[in-house]
Amino acid sequence: MRLTDAQRAMLDGADQRRGARIIQRMMRLLVRLGDIYGAERMMEIGSAQISGVSFKSIGDPGLEFLEDLAAAGVKVAVASTINPAGMDLEDWRTLGFAPEFAARQERIVAAFRALGLMVTATCTPYLVGNLPRFGEHLAWAESSAVSFANSVIGARTNREGGPSALAAAICGCTPDYGLHRDENRAPTVRVRVSAAPATQADFGALGYLVGQRVRDGIPLFSTLPLAGVDELKALGAAMAASGAVALYHIEGVTPEAARYGGRTLDGFEVTAQDLDAVRAELTTGASADWLVLGCPHASIKELAEIARKLAGRTVRKRLWVCTSRTVKQLATASGLVQVIEEAGGRVVADTCMVVAPIEAMGQGTMAVDSGKAAAYLPGFCGQRVVFLGRDEIIEEACR
Repeated sequence: MRLTDAQRAMLDGADQRRGARIIQRMMRLLVRLGDIYGAERMMEIGSAQISGVSFKSIGDPGLEFLEDLAAAGVKVAVASTINPAGMDLEDWRTLGFAPEFAARQERIVAAFRALGLMVTATCTPYLVGNLPRFGEHLAWAESSAVSFANSVIGARTNREGGPSALAAAICGCTPDYGLHRDENRAPTVRVRVSAAPATQADFGALGYLVGQRVRDGIPLFSTLPLAGVDELKALGAAMAASGAVALYHIEGVTPEAARYGGRTLDGFEVTAQDLDAVRAELTTGASADWLVLGCPHASIKELAEIARKLAGRTVRKRLWVCTSRTVKQLATASGLVQVIEEAGGRVVADTCMVVAPIEAMGQGTMAVDSGKAAAYLPGFCGQRVVFLGRDEIIEEACR
């Protein structure tokens, strides 16, 4: 692999920053990763997004690893954000998180802060300031954010693991392979959608089905009407959860799709009956007493819509709306959080139903409108799922 003088200094342990020994270890990891995939050089990156933030996910070994890095005095070299934590970092007590869990989670966040990362605690970094430009190279680990960055923005990142994304953040570069390269971004299968997805739950169901069928392929959707930012967020998140889709194209919607419009590809059609079958497959429980929206984290637009539908009503079941701290602050300033919480719902920041220790909080069946959450909740959290649309969840919460 051809390295620049600065990259060679990191590999040789001669970098002039504090924590040269740690930087050397991180660069060795990146070089080995590049060797595995045949990369010939490193790409400088504009930003990193780090996963493995919840104590539920990384446990004591992960906590100790992060604290060792922080103690060495090393800092990230590029703008870097972190994934959701395992709890709301401010309101964990009132939401019912255990103090023992909270103490360890706070140590994890303190270590990331000491490393120079922005404590965004969200799976939607592009909504809180980590917004890349078209063609920019990244090292992002959150699967739904990877999909959004590659597909909707046209930036370039592989689906990094937590350690490799952190190594890239510290070194400022990542190996040039996979989706960083033009030849690997072409679609591999055409998807014709004859159904008419109208809600985010519909897009989540569509994504779940397509992810199952294409696995780690790159789908090209012929047409997808009404696909706005929030719908694309839901679509990509579900494909990344049920399969390993890190990039998709939609004709007339996503920025790179025009390159491939005339290409002949094998494919399949998705009908309304197919989406009905997916909804039935994702529903594994009969009745839910905990209803959660915001996977991926809700945007300010989504919070405004939820507030509008809850205004003047009374929530009679536990209703969480998960979002980032930044978006919650904006929603608070706009009066949206007050409307939702006066109705009896809770706007929960920094975490979500997938990475929080909900299995220890006394619940067994959860209603969601997210294909990603429906894919993960049974295995990661031991939950049964009722898959509904957002309006149906709000009606159920107020019943």
